[in-house]
Amino acid sequence: MEASLEDKTPAGALTVRQGPSHGEELKASDEAITFMSSIEPVELLRCVFADSLVTVSEGGRQVGSFSVTLEFARRIQQPCVLLHAQSQGAIDDSPCGTTVTAYLNTNLEVLEEDYHEYVKLEGHTLEKRCHMVQHDGQMMINKVTTVGEEVTRESVSYPTSALRGLVTEGSTLLLMRLIALRKTVPQNMTFISLNQDLHMFHITLSELGVKQLDIGGETVEVFGMERTIHSVEESPATWQCYFLEDGHLASRVHVGSPVTVRLLHLPSQPEKGFEKIPLVWEEDMEMWSKFLDRKEELKADHGSYLRKHPEIRAIISDFLQLLLLWKPDDVFRFAKDYFLPFASQQPPDSNLKASSS
Repeated sequence: MEASLEDKTPAGALTVRQGPSHGEELKASDEAITFMSSIEPVELLRCVFADSLVTVSEGGRQVGSFSVTLEFARRIQQPCVLLHAQSQGAIDDSPCGTTVTAYLNTNLEVLEEDYHEYVKLEGHTLEKRCHMVQHDGQMMINKVTTVGEEVTRESVSYPTSALRGLVTEGSTLLLMRLIALRKTVPQNMTFISLNQDLHMFHITLSELGVKQLDIGGETVEVFGMERTIHSVEESPATWQCYFLEDGHLASRVHVGSPVTVRLLHLPSQPEKGFEKIPLVWEEDMEMWSKFLDRKEELKADHGSYLRKHPEIRAIISDFLQLLLLWKPDDVFRFAKDYFLPFASQQPPDSNLKASSS
């Protein structure tokens, strides 16, 4: 059973809950967990690109925008993927928007995620913010809901062992991008997620197949999949998404909604040829990780050497002071004259090596 505690404070209502007991846990399917653990770094590398779409009404009027960016990053010295998604628009002429920032590991496990949603109504603003982060084997979740001046806070924690197969707003976007690149949705893809009340529910993904879609005056083939949210309290909610061959999102619609998220123009494609494509090592997750590790190793080594030889800082400081005092036109000649007396203090082997080089 859930343990709950309510405490009325000047800042609003605070509710602290624990996750359900083991017997009440919802579970993801084995196929979903297997898919998440099968993701290769090279697949993630293919997902590092931006999506930029518009929201269009039934009458064809542009009423909003939707964007997703993905990049490699590090969080607490751990290589990860940083995803940022944002949507903006209006509901009955009231401005609204959603922002998601998520740090995910290579198995799409959420390390940290911040979800922010708002609707600016006449006279007040409705705002929801949810932050989740892994800490000491627990997923700590804090939610703040603001309606005008009334603030409600809620906290809940789940053991990470109970969250295998968890997907969130952020990880779902990357998950569907990966599936689109594989061009097939495995059978029985059932994941778990958390609703607005921080309770678990099931999400299923199923394949819609291939169809033709007009984008910017060109007819292209797109691959579709359907995401369904299964709620105990409400009827299932379904989204249908179609992707280009390279994984770019082409269209997204909430079934029953009068608006569609749509790609207006095809993304520019690199010219095909036989030239060798240079490696952009900053975008290679493994190489970037090695670079950062080596960078920290060198910083520590150099710092240790400078601490053991404080005379280095004294010499450099004295040289810079004289340089700025005299302001010579020939800086190299000035440096040579300044450091020349130090050459006589070198052992014979060092002079020999210096002359031979």
